Amino acid sequence: MKKTIFTFLLVLTFFMARPTFGLPPFGALVEKAPDFTLNDLQGKPFKLSEQRGKPVLIVFGTTWCPYCRDEIPRLKNIFQTYGKKGLVLINIDIQEPRDKVKRFAEKHRLPYRVLLDERAEVAKKYGIQGVPTFVLIDVNGLIVCQQCISIEPLIEKTLKMK
Repeated sequence: MKKTIFTFLLVLTFFMARPTFGLPPFGALVEKAPDFTLNDLQGKPFKLSEQRGKPVLIVFGTTWCPYCRDEIPRLKNIFQTYGKKGLVLINIDIQEPRDKVKRFAEKHRLPYRVLLDERAEVAKKYGIQGVPTFVLIDVNGLIVCQQCISIEPLIEKTLKMK
């Protein structure tokens, strides 16, 4: 009986440790963020590659998503805390008309740039399957994390890379 329990615990330990085995350390990711150019609500183009040297937090969302609305206070706080330290925070709205998104941004007083991905081309490049989705890109243009739950500690690390 003890041998069976020991074997089970050994196998369980192996499988629990396996997901992190071989992962590169923070900042050493090899996946380059796909470049894109999208217009913001004022019609001004935003090109990701022009942000090189600054960490970028992309939030993919929509106006109809209740979870996206729930994240707004947190995103405002992130923008106020880390924007002045060099973080670029952008919201990419997927497949919605400009007027609807503009009303939403004004109603919620979004202080960060809102970009329009009306044909979901950028969302497809990033493999977005649900919203909200957070993508953090470091100063070298590499994806640090996608769909992270606790983003603030990672933002701190990317700001230290500058």
